[in-house]
Amino acid sequence: MSQVKEVNSEPTSNSLTFECETGNYHTFCPISCVAWLYQKIEDSFFLVIGTKTCGYFLQNALGVMIFAEPRYAMAELEEGDISAQLNDYNELKRLCLEIKADRNPSVIVWIGTCTTEIIKMDLEGIAPKLEAEIKVPIVVARANGLDYAFTQGEDTVLASMVHRCPGVTPKKTQEQNHPPLVLFGSVPNTVVTHLTQELKKQNIRVTGWLPSPSYKDLPELGEGVYVCAVNPFLSRTATTLMRRRKCKLINAPFPIGPDGTRAWIETICSTFSIEPVGLEERESKIWESLSEYTQLIKGKSVFFMGDNLLEISLARFLIKCGMIVYEIGIPYMDKRFQASELALLQQTCQEQKIPFPRIVEKPDNYNQIQRIKELRPDLTITGMAHANPLEARGINTKWSVEFTFAQIHGFSNARDILELVTRPLRRNENLKSFGWEKFIQLDDKKQKAKSTVN
Repeated sequence: MSQVKEVNSEPTSNSLTFECETGNYHTFCPISCVAWLYQKIEDSFFLVIGTKTCGYFLQNALGVMIFAEPRYAMAELEEGDISAQLNDYNELKRLCLEIKADRNPSVIVWIGTCTTEIIKMDLEGIAPKLEAEIKVPIVVARANGLDYAFTQGEDTVLASMVHRCPGVTPKKTQEQNHPPLVLFGSVPNTVVTHLTQELKKQNIRVTGWLPSPSYKDLPELGEGVYVCAVNPFLSRTATTLMRRRKCKLINAPFPIGPDGTRAWIETICSTFSIEPVGLEERESKIWESLSEYTQLIKGKSVFFMGDNLLEISLARFLIKCGMIVYEIGIPYMDKRFQASELALLQQTCQEQKIPFPRIVEKPDNYNQIQRIKELRPDLTITGMAHANPLEARGINTKWSVEFTFAQIHGFSNARDILELVTRPLRRNENLKSFGWEKFIQLDDKKQKAKSTVN
């Protein structure tokens, strides 16, 4: 397939350059969003409608034990379903009645997969009728790998839940100097508390979160409600909030790293005409506490192959730490939604006096591996499929999926990001004490064969 290139008019040293390669998604499957969403929405049940392959993926990739009894399950499509010999409505009704009897959830979330897309399964048509019959809300989200990348599975679920949020109701006047603020994005409860408290210090009250720990506590949405994202992969949710619920989006950088967290809070304060207090000192203290890590990675290079759509935010933070980013691969780029993050990335590069990184949307992995071979970065952040092959070729790697499941938001969690980034580098330093130069050691026969080939 020919390579398509998109640039901001002419490439100059004063602007970021964007490219687009094959258009394929080389990422983790988006149905994996179930892993963190079922824990976040405590009274929910997720039903993944797919084939045995989907079931194997969930079981193996997410480490599910049968005794753990997680609040999600597979509706396994068989020959009869795919060839339309069985009635979809009756089969799904049977499964949902079992779920209701066993777990009694407040909401059942149907996760569509590639197979449901291919056979044109009318989940949106079945769900309202079945919901009325069994008296349990059913939310339909199509998290298939044909149309979406890894973390966009969460985006489709939250976009579907936006329609279920209650409208704004008249309330008694509260002592609040700004309009209602709803934050959206699934993060652990400790991060929710941290970000809520940071805004509270600026006299900003968060009126709700999407998703909420309970489906019954979804935030009120409507005209006059301001919304702000905490994750960079929620563009579909942001669009639904603006178009369907008439909310006002605060376009801010994302609270990843002390620099991003400060910019995120300052943007919200600016929107509400509130003067931020103490943020500069707060950020400075965090940077001081990170000096042990920043000294280790300063001047080191990193290459993002692209997997979870956190790449722009992570690259910006690592550049601020003193690293050089050769390339930022990203499966999907919504430039409008990430406009503030891109502006902060550009500003950070200028402050650090380093070249702007190359940004490649839907990167071609073959081309990327050739570039990695030429550039020889100190660290490559990649999906699990490429980690071992790259390590075997002497390239240090870190799984991008680890950043998805780690707590990386807010001031206090910046250390966790650097802990992940520096682990391969610290491992290599420790190997020297054993007399090893590389993590992968070749035996004499393989070494000779390699030398002959070269």
